[in-house]
Amino acid sequence: MRIQAISDLGSARRLVVKIGSALLVEDGKPASDRLKSLARDLAELRERGTEIIVVSSGAIALGAARLDLPKGGRASLADAQAAASVGQVALAQLWAEALGEHDLLAAQMLVTLGDLEDRRRYLNAAATIERLLETGAVPVVNENDSVATEEIRFGDNDRLAARVAQAARADAVLLLSDVDGLFDRPPDQEGAVLIERVEGVTPEILAMADTGSSSGIGSGGMASKLEAAKIAGRAGIMLAIVNGTRLPPIASAVAANRGTVFLPVRSDSARKAWLGGRLACEGALTVDAGCVSALARGASLLAAGVTRVEGDFQRGDLVQIDGPDGERLGQGLVEYNAEECRAIMGMREGEQEAQLGYVPRAAVVHRDHMVRS
Repeated sequence: MRIQAISDLGSARRLVVKIGSALLVEDGKPASDRLKSLARDLAELRERGTEIIVVSSGAIALGAARLDLPKGGRASLADAQAAASVGQVALAQLWAEALGEHDLLAAQMLVTLGDLEDRRRYLNAAATIERLLETGAVPVVNENDSVATEEIRFGDNDRLAARVAQAARADAVLLLSDVDGLFDRPPDQEGAVLIERVEGVTPEILAMADTGSSSGIGSGGMASKLEAAKIAGRAGIMLAIVNGTRLPPIASAVAANRGTVFLPVRSDSARKAWLGGRLACEGALTVDAGCVSALARGASLLAAGVTRVEGDFQRGDLVQIDGPDGERLGQGLVEYNAEECRAIMGMREGEQEAQLGYVPRAAVVHRDHMVRS
């Protein structure tokens, strides 16, 4: 069954549920009533046949309180990593106890951005999730903040949830937030209207997003949720944002059918969905107008269309592809290193061999290794 609405979530074969720090932690302590209510929701879904994967924030907030660190453990990277080290133990225990009350076994999975950016490690993570679900366990996933540094981390669990959904081949992602969903303006402004259904995350939709977490203790915001919707949508996965402050959170949202649903407008192959969801580009290639038109027709990116090369990347690295006005066109795996790209940019195939000293490759970025935004 294809999930089209929040009221359909109870029919999902496999569902990823993400809950943020603001909903799990209050004044440095677990929000026990909310966690117990959510665990009950998850147990009821399991009884109806839905396999559940939880993506849970809260480790830094819990650890910071126990270590008495300033600014919720986010004053420095070292503080955040220390808080996460302590908080991950506490968070795992909370989920084990909450799910255990319903005879469900929690299985902790800590991942970093690199685990899901590298194709082999991504497939390993997918295999682990699959096996855990086969055994009846509930994977509880969190970013491994105790070792992740700023330049190699997701930075929020919204995008992590979407990547986990891709890896797990889930039907839907449910993001529990402290608001009802996406509004056409900040929800505290008079006249704000809830956007109930979105087909494709366009620039106009992105313009509606705020950039921060209203609670002040999380790392996400509406902007990260929209990026998550784009990642999920590449794999044909529906994503929904609902208000998690109402108890029971999932049952209430399903009964009211209230929130924002992002319907996928494409369904890329598994490899292309993974490639399109990668976040850490090593550089950027700017192309001319003629190349923009060629790419829109499904062509590979040729050196003749490249006008600018940014970054210090190697062959096989992920690069961003931008149009002449700076608009992001897509991303892909580059066939040359940065120095070689600069040497041959703007050149036709016949000119490239003399510049490189060897027969040039078919493309700078082949269409089979490229996805459009």
